[in-house]
Amino acid sequence: FFLHAHAAIRDAQESRGLGDVYKRQVLELNRINEEGLPMRNVHMYAQNLKKSLATLIAFVFFGFSAQANDVLVVGQIAEPKALDPAAVTAVNDFRILMNIYDGLVRYKDGTLEVEPALAKSWTISDDGTEYTFNLRSGVKFHDGTSFEAEDVKFNFDRMLDENHPYHDTGPFPLSFFFSAITSVDVIDDLTVKFTLNASYAPFLSNLAYPTGLIVSPDAVMKHGKDFGRNPSGTGAFQFNEWKSNERVVVTRNADHWDGQAGVDAVIFRPLTDGNTRVAEMLAGGIDLMVEVPPTSLSEFSGSEFSVVEQAGPHVWFLILNAKEGPFADKKVRQAANYAINKEAIVNDVLEGTAAVAAGPTPPAFAWAYNNDLEPYPYDPDKAKALIAEAGAEGAELTFFVTEGGSGMLDPVAMGTAIQADLEAVGFDVKIETYEWNSFLGEVNPGLEGKADMAEMAWMTNDPDTLPFLALRTQSWPEEGGFNSGYYSNPKVDELLNAARSSTDQAERARLYQEMQVIVQDDAPWVFVANWKQNAVTNSSVKNFNLQPSFFLLLKDVEKN
Repeated sequence: FFLHAHAAIRDAQESRGLGDVYKRQVLELNRINEEGLPMRNVHMYAQNLKKSLATLIAFVFFGFSAQANDVLVVGQIAEPKALDPAAVTAVNDFRILMNIYDGLVRYKDGTLEVEPALAKSWTISDDGTEYTFNLRSGVKFHDGTSFEAEDVKFNFDRMLDENHPYHDTGPFPLSFFFSAITSVDVIDDLTVKFTLNASYAPFLSNLAYPTGLIVSPDAVMKHGKDFGRNPSGTGAFQFNEWKSNERVVVTRNADHWDGQAGVDAVIFRPLTDGNTRVAEMLAGGIDLMVEVPPTSLSEFSGSEFSVVEQAGPHVWFLILNAKEGPFADKKVRQAANYAINKEAIVNDVLEGTAAVAAGPTPPAFAWAYNNDLEPYPYDPDKAKALIAEAGAEGAELTFFVTEGGSGMLDPVAMGTAIQADLEAVGFDVKIETYEWNSFLGEVNPGLEGKADMAEMAWMTNDPDTLPFLALRTQSWPEEGGFNSGYYSNPKVDELLNAARSSTDQAERARLYQEMQVIVQDDAPWVFVANWKQNAVTNSSVKNFNLQPSFFLLLKDVEKN
């Protein structure tokens, strides 16, 4: 800790020329380190240093004097790809975006239930194909322009209309969420109507998802393809600065329609390595960190920290290349599910912070989850028998692993354990490891010609989202989807299409549950884990709660 603190102060002095107060602290640390002091003295100096470091960070990052209580520093798991909500897919990015932008609707605090946001009310036609939204008056974007119905139309037309003049500011990988929209019509300045091609049950929930957040058309027109580096929304915080691989800074929007934020600013720092995030948290370099490595949770048991946990709709899985190679055979895909000791992964690698997954739908969607499904048991003998039946003994597998990323838990350690289990049943497994954004650049376009399997995790807002985007035939990468393993089953396609068009939740549940049985048997993925998300804050942070959506909502957070 002392060495880390010494380096932080030294580097800050060199970059900003800070005063004698920090020099004195360095001298004091040196004396403690060389002479030794009673633990109560060490603790006192450590506490004072943490407070100083918090102010130091605010000074170094903002370039002006700031009180530690005014700035919240968040340890993120990766560098964001962009700050355009229509152009990104990762929860890591969404955690920033949900604080810069608002949508027409949002998830109610602590739930996945939809409530009003920029739209104060709405009506739905009897046939479920028309949604008319009444918008709030007096709302302004951070660039000073007024929010009106024309802005809503601009946002969705930009995503969905290939002829829109700003469609080239994409691509928009989750525009699938709104593929049912046939038109967006402005009724008057504060009324907008969406017309769908059929009744679509997840529509409101998808509007609450970050892909539905509303951006400033003027800012898009001004910055074009660079809008993702120059964002403007209506949210509780407005964009201040993005220094690549160091920080994204947002500051309080004093004119937010839903009241002012509890802190002046938030600094999002990309700390890809979990151990680095832990060290920064312990040293006082950050106030809040997400996705605490399971092996490090015990380090935050003292009164200086609060560990927050929240169950949510998460599934961690392996995408298997069903188009070519060994996993084109269903028996080999099933063998992989039997070969991997998932109980050992969740209990030993993840230290009990997750449960073994049984299929593609997280149990957090209780109404749609098939409770009759049992996870594939660990049965290496069964795996070997299936491999022999398929003639795949000794098959060589290329396995894409990420260093970190949204919901990826402990991907390197998990990948190593998976490699060992697969090799124990006769496979020859070669791991290729990538940084998160590079990993997505390899996996999302499809595994064909590159790999046999890849790690992946999704956190979703509706039981429709993940299977619709990643298991349908029409969601192969060349169609714009995320079915990177090229799985195809016409019955699954039929069930998913029927479930999203039904307005009867009991009927939707039956369809999703039938889909889960088929997909589990087809084994396009290895179903590994459902995670309970976590975060840790220091004792100065108040009013912070995790959300089942996995997003960070920081408007009401305060620092004392």
